[in-house]
Amino acid sequence: MSTTTPSSTPYYYVPTQSSRPVMAAAGLFFVILGASQWINGIDWGAYALGFGLLWWLAVLFQWFRDAARESEGGLYGRKIDLSYRWGMSWFIFSEVMFFGAFFTALWWARAHSVPALGSLENGLLWPGFKAVWPSVAAGATASPAGIVEPFKTVGPFWLPTINTALLLSSGVTLTIAHHALRENQRGKTIAFMWITVLLGATFLCVQGYEYFHLYTDLNLKLSSGIFGSTFFMLTGFHGFHVFLGMLMLLFITLRLHQGHFSAERHFGFEGAAWYWHFVDVVWLGLYLLVYWM
Repeated sequence: MSTTTPSSTPYYYVPTQSSRPVMAAAGLFFVILGASQWINGIDWGAYALGFGLLWWLAVLFQWFRDAARESEGGLYGRKIDLSYRWGMSWFIFSEVMFFGAFFTALWWARAHSVPALGSLENGLLWPGFKAVWPSVAAGATASPAGIVEPFKTVGPFWLPTINTALLLSSGVTLTIAHHALRENQRGKTIAFMWITVLLGATFLCVQGYEYFHLYTDLNLKLSSGIFGSTFFMLTGFHGFHVFLGMLMLLFITLRLHQGHFSAERHFGFEGAAWYWHFVDVVWLGLYLLVYWM
């Protein structure tokens, strides 16, 4: 049982027994089962996947609603606040390691794998291969073995540059909203939060249009050798993180409309802001290493 302080706030709030974890796990079970069957050509797999996603999202909605009610009800003290901060910090650290692995794969392919394939030792195996990055060069095909269709690479102008401006602008508007909340200017906070959400949604639309252009005009696909696989894995996973971050900011904005958060207590806002700024930093790395170099 939780002990309480003189202000009646629990020293460390322990919630009552809940079925939410089991229900969420059940939803994920159907997601994994349906996805595994669907990709193997089983018709009912798609329905199981959809059912599992709907089930899982419904449970998460109820679970997050419970947490928001507990927070607004004054049940979360300093220890809970610290645990949330540590939890979000380690989560973002895990995301740093996640993207670090893909950036390392990109560096290894450029600095080691491609030069090694162009060495004298491999000259007899692939006499027409040129050790340049990306794996498309004048007089050489995208694949000496002929298993990858020729493709064109993509530069920084103009869609990636536009997206960079959008994300950097969203970081500014989010910071303005944070300062406004700390000054208890709720109207200004909500306005700039909506601008941030809109900028994030616009980024996703521009990236979707860029992918369409790459597939149809440049024949650049996920199967386009090491360049295509690393490009789409990095930009695609980043786009997915932008989508998640945008949802976080959207729900925070809706909670602001409900009167949640105060100038002194608003870690839900701060946690989403940490995540969004992390997404911004990752994109800057992508913009420089993938589009420029």
